Amino acid sequence: MEKLKLAVLISGRGSNLKALIDACIMPGFPAEIVLVISGSPDAAGLKYAQDARISAHSVDRRDFRNRIEADSRMTSMLQNAGVELVCLAGYMRMLSDEFCAHWRNRMINIHPSLLPAFKGLNVQQAALDSGVRFSGCTVHYVRPDMDTGPIIIQAAVPVLPDDTAAVLADRILIEEHRIYPQAVRLIADGRVTIDNERAIIAGHCTPQGAITNPQPDRQS
Repeated sequence: MEKLKLAVLISGRGSNLKALIDACIMPGFPAEIVLVISGSPDAAGLKYAQDARISAHSVDRRDFRNRIEADSRMTSMLQNAGVELVCLAGYMRMLSDEFCAHWRNRMINIHPSLLPAFKGLNVQQAALDSGVRFSGCTVHYVRPDMDTGPIIIQAAVPVLPDDTAAVLADRILIEEHRIYPQAVRLIADGRVTIDNERAIIAGHCTPQGAITNPQPDRQS
C-alpha cells in the first residue's frame, strides 16, 4: 500500500507531531511523515522528529526578507520531499496567501476550540469567560483567513465549574491527539471531499443521542 506523504509544521513542543508519529508507525496506517519543518530552530518538538529519524529542518522568518520568501522556501522543501498533505501542528506563524493558495485542500490544521467559535489565541480563557458549557478541538482545511476552512472532525469536552484555562487546555489536548490522526486517516483513505466549502466524509457515522452540561438531576 502506497502511503500518503505528510509534512508536519511546528513551532513549539510538538505534542501533536508526536501523536501523528505514533499513529504513522501503527500497522496499516495509510500515511507517513517524510518531513518536519519548524518555524524556530529551538522548537522542542524537533527532537520527536530526530528520534523517529524523520528529516527535520527549521525555516526562520528572520532569515528572509519577507513572509512570501520564507513560505516559498518551505514550498520548495515540501515539493522536494514529495509531500502530499501539510499538517499544521501548533505552527504559530501566519502563512502567506500565496502559500495557502498553493497548498489549498492539501493543508490542514488543528485548533483548540470548536470552530467557528474562539479563533486565534488564548481560546480556553475566552471559552471560560464566555460561559460556554462545552469546548473542544477542530481539524480543518486551511484558508488564508485565520482558523477558517472546511471542518473535517471535531471533539467536544465539557467545561467544568472549577476549570482554569490550563486545566481545560489539557483536557482538550487529549482529544487533539486522538482526532488529528483520525483526520489524516480519513484523507489518506480518500473519504474526504470538499463541496461548497464543506468537508463531506464518505461513510460518515453520526453519533447517536446527545449530552448535556450540566446533566439533569438524578431526581428529574
